[in-house]
Amino acid sequence: MTDETLLDRDRLIECLGRFGVEYLLVGGIGAQMHGAVRPTSDFDSLPATSKDNLDRLAGAMRELNARLRVEGLTDEEARALPLPIDAETLGRMDISTWRTDAGDLDVLTAIPTRDGGRAAYDDLIRRAKQVEVGGIAVSVAALPDIIASKEWADRPKDREALVELRELQKRTQPDR
Repeated sequence: MTDETLLDRDRLIECLGRFGVEYLLVGGIGAQMHGAVRPTSDFDSLPATSKDNLDRLAGAMRELNARLRVEGLTDEEARALPLPIDAETLGRMDISTWRTDAGDLDVLTAIPTRDGGRAAYDDLIRRAKQVEVGGIAVSVAALPDIIASKEWADRPKDREALVELRELQKRTQPDR
C-alpha cells in the first residue's frame, strides 16, 4: 500500500500562483515544460528565498496540507511530525520533500551546475523561459540548466532522462 497522491501539476501551479510565490520549475517537471515526455512523479520547485516569498510558499503549502515525505514513515506518521511550515523552517532546508493533497512537492534552494557549483533562483531566473499553464505564467529553468543538474546528479534515472533532454536541446537550440 502506498500513501502517494498522483501529481496534479495544474493544481500546484494554481495554488502557488494564487499565493504569489516566485519560483522556477526544475527537474523532471521543468523538463516536461520544455517538451520532454518522460513521466515524473513530483513537482520540483526552486523558490526565491526572500522571507516574504517563503512566507507565501508556506501559506500555499499549508493550504495543500503539506507534510514531510520521509522514507520509512507512513503518510499518517509524517502528518504527526511537529514541524511548522513557515518561512524560517523552509529557509533552513536546502532540499525538502513534501507530500501534498496535489502530489509530491520538492522544494530546493539551488540546483547543481556542470562544475559542481550551485545555482540559486537569482542565478537561474535570468535564463528561464516563461510558459503559461491554465492562464498562469510559470518560470521554467532553462533547458541547459536542467541538463547540467541532471549531469551532475548522475543517478540512473538522470542518465536515462539525459538522452531525451539532449535531443530536445539539439532541436530547440541547434547551435549548442
